[in-house]
Amino acid sequence: MGVGGSGSVPTPLFDEKYYAVQAAEVIRNGGIEDNQAFGVVVHPPLGKQIIALGEMLLGYNPTGWRISSVVAGTIIIALMVRVVRRMTRSTLVGAIAGVLVICDGVSHVQARTALLDVFQELFILAAFACLIADRDQVRARLNRSVADPDAFLPTRGPGFWRRSGERAGVALGARWWRFGCGLFLGLTTSVKWSGFYWIAAFGILSVVWDITARREAGIRTPVVAVIRRDLLPSLWSLAVVPIATYVASWWAWFASEDGWARHIFVADTENWTSTGLQKIAAVWHNSLWQWTWKMLDFHSSLLTPTNPADRHPWESKPWTWPIGTRPVLYYVSSGQSGCGDGRTDCIGRIFLIGTPALWWVSLFVAGWALWRAIGRLDWRYAAVLVGYGAGYVPWFFNLDRQMYFFYVTPLAPFLVIGISLVLGDVLGRARAGVEKRFLSVAVVAVYVGLVVANFIWLLPILQGDPITQDRLTAETWLPSWG
Repeated sequence: MGVGGSGSVPTPLFDEKYYAVQAAEVIRNGGIEDNQAFGVVVHPPLGKQIIALGEMLLGYNPTGWRISSVVAGTIIIALMVRVVRRMTRSTLVGAIAGVLVICDGVSHVQARTALLDVFQELFILAAFACLIADRDQVRARLNRSVADPDAFLPTRGPGFWRRSGERAGVALGARWWRFGCGLFLGLTTSVKWSGFYWIAAFGILSVVWDITARREAGIRTPVVAVIRRDLLPSLWSLAVVPIATYVASWWAWFASEDGWARHIFVADTENWTSTGLQKIAAVWHNSLWQWTWKMLDFHSSLLTPTNPADRHPWESKPWTWPIGTRPVLYYVSSGQSGCGDGRTDCIGRIFLIGTPALWWVSLFVAGWALWRAIGRLDWRYAAVLVGYGAGYVPWFFNLDRQMYFFYVTPLAPFLVIGISLVLGDVLGRARAGVEKRFLSVAVVAVYVGLVVANFIWLLPILQGDPITQDRLTAETWLPSWG
C-alpha cells in the first residue's frame, strides 16, 4: 500500500475535498477546523488531525494529505499477520492473512486516500488484537491459579477469605490488553461515532469470554464470579476509558475560544431535524455534549431523496455490501496519454471495489462461521462474526439514510480473518497424511493465487492508471460497477 497511483492524482478524490481541506484548517487553527458556512464539520476531530500530521510533514499536496493513510494501511498489514497468527497458532496462516489484506481492493484504495475510514479500520483491528491477547492472557493466568492456588489466593486472614476466593476464582489484577482495547475503541469513536457499535460488541464479547474462562478453570458459578471479579474492571476499561479518550480527542477545541459551538448551547439556538436528539442534547447544558448530538442530528437527516433523479449516483444499501455490487467512483479523468504509443485518448478511474475473489465468498464464509461458532463452539469464528456484525447490522435500522460502500472499510479485516480461518481449516493439521496435506496445500495455494491475480488485474482501476476504454470495459465485471 504505497503512495503511488492515487497518490499521484493532483486533485482531491471524492470526500478528500472535505478532509484534506479540514486538515489544513487544523494546522492553521491549532487543532480545530473552521466553521464553514456549508456545515461539513460533522465528525469528531481525530481523523482530520491525523491527516494534518502528513500535511505538516510534507506540505499541502496529494502526498502530504495521503501519507497518513498509507502509514495506517501498512500498520494494518502487520496487525493482520499478528492477529491471525495468534488466533490460529500458525505462522503460515498468519502470512496468508497478510497477503489477503494487501490484495483487498477496499483496504488498498482507502490506504491511498485522505478519508477517515482507514483510521477507523486501523483502530478497530488494533482493539480486536488487544481483545484477543487479553483472552489468551486471562486463560493463562487462570490456568496458573489452578496449578498453584497458593500463588494467587490470600495467605493472611481467616479461612473465609480463602474459601471465598476459591468460589469466585482469583482476582486477575491489571489487564493491560483490555485497557488497550478500550483505548483503541475510544480512538475509533474519535474518528467516527460508529465506533460506538464496536464498544458495545467488544464489551459483551469480553464478558462472555470471562465467563467461559472461569467456567473452564473449574468455577462452579462463573457468572457470579465474573460479576464479582471482572465486571467493574471491564466497565472501566471498555466503557469509561473509551469515553474519556473520546473527550480527550477534543483537546484543541477545549483550548480554543473561538471554535464553533465552543461556548454555544446549540440545543437552544440551532434548527434540528430530530426532536428526539434535541431533547437528549438539552438534558445537559454542556457545549460538547450538545454539539456532539447536533452533529449526530446532521447524520440523521442525511436521507435518500424520494425522487430517484435526486439520489447520489453511487449510493448503495447494506444488503449489497457483502459482495460489493455497487462500488464508489472516486476519480475520473480522460484525454490522457500513457496507455499506448502516441495515444491521447486514455482514461483513468479509481473505484472503491472489494476484490471479487475475496468479497464474493463472504456469504459462504459467514455460513461456515455460523456453523463453526454454533455447532462447534469455535470462539475464533464467533469473534469474527461479532466484529463484522458490529459494523454491518446497525445499518439495517435506518435504511432511509444515504449509505455508501466505503462504510464497509472497517469490515474488511474481519472478512480477511474469516477467510484465513477457513483456509486454516482446509490446511488441517501439519501431521495429516502426505496426500491429504498435499491436496489441502494445493487448494489453499490456488485460492491465494487467484486472489493475487484478481487484485493485479484490478489495479488500474484501483489506482487511476491510464488505460484504454476497452481495458476499462474488461475491468468492469458487473453492470452495476459502471
